Amino acid sequence: MEFRRIGSLPPYVFTIIDGLKKEARRAGEDVIDLGFGNPDIPSPAIAVEKLAEAAHNARNHRYSASRGIPKLREAFAALYERKFGVHLDPETEVISTIGAKEGFSHLMWVLLQPGDAALVPSPSYPIHIYGPLFAGAEVREIPLGTTGEDFFDALVERYEYSWPKPRVIVLSFPHNPTTTCVDLAFMQRVVDFARERETVVVHDFAYADVGFDGYRPPSILQAEGAKDVAVELYSMTKSFSMAGWRMAFMAGNPEVIAALAKLKSYLDYGTFQPIQIAATVTMNEAPEYPDEVCAIYQRRRDVLCEGLARIGWEVAPPKGTMFLWAPIPSAYEEMGSVEFASHLVTQAHVATSPGVGFGPGGEGFVRFALIENEQRTTQAVRNLRRVLTKL
Repeated sequence: MEFRRIGSLPPYVFTIIDGLKKEARRAGEDVIDLGFGNPDIPSPAIAVEKLAEAAHNARNHRYSASRGIPKLREAFAALYERKFGVHLDPETEVISTIGAKEGFSHLMWVLLQPGDAALVPSPSYPIHIYGPLFAGAEVREIPLGTTGEDFFDALVERYEYSWPKPRVIVLSFPHNPTTTCVDLAFMQRVVDFARERETVVVHDFAYADVGFDGYRPPSILQAEGAKDVAVELYSMTKSFSMAGWRMAFMAGNPEVIAALAKLKSYLDYGTFQPIQIAATVTMNEAPEYPDEVCAIYQRRRDVLCEGLARIGWEVAPPKGTMFLWAPIPSAYEEMGSVEFASHLVTQAHVATSPGVGFGPGGEGFVRFALIENEQRTTQAVRNLRRVLTKL
């Protein structure tokens, strides 16, 4: 039987490591999972309490609004005013999405069709590559480089030499998987470039609140003129450690927001209303929670980076995200990222994500997720020391 849209999808390489991890656990091995970026930090207590309270009210069991209830959008607009000094009209410039993946994917349906093209960083979080492809568009991958400046120069070059001209530029900083961070000046250059060419910029701001050593990730909406061309996705997944709640927002250009709202009105009735109510209260009454979450990730980052350095695996400490993007040690480079990650999970019982799973530009790296406590992270380093004898 032939299937449309998914027939050309490559095997999801992360399932290889997941299979080996499950096999080892069935054999009784203690596998320390630093692969899948699934936050282990509990959601705020107030979110859980309000969810339970709202769920007991039968009125909240009915269909909700796909755009998000008004108080939810108002709470989000207030959050952006506090954090970034960005004023948003909750009626026209904010929409709730069922997680950032859903919002991004459906936005690609709105913005792109066969014959169009999108510019996407390489390597990239998989949905940033496949969202445009699901919409039937072409993807022009841009090497990320080591700095925002490198990336911007490559973006301009790729745009100018592309035909047809890309209609969408996809960004995500702090970046998953590479952890690359940028400043507001970079965002301003992208906005200015997009305004001159009437191109839409979509910024997935998943790690908006996960910046280390005093670094504060900028919102693209802080750039002058950003609302003319840009929309931004903000998720409660990492900031408030609410991954399974599927609560995110898209904000910015009102025409783009209206277009997504129109599509979503045909597709869904929004997130379960008690979740929306709990999210509203959490943003209003627990605004400090993202700082607590960030501090935990920074301590874990330090433990992992310092531990790897002690065994001879030098990795630059990231300024943001909940990940560590580690080049495969030179003695093991020939293995490639899938074989090397497989070696780590079967021999050291430490699961990581192979870099090639984020596109060809990720080959030669593995990604560690900071999803285990400091004691378990230290144990992972001890396991790696035992196996990586060539360091």
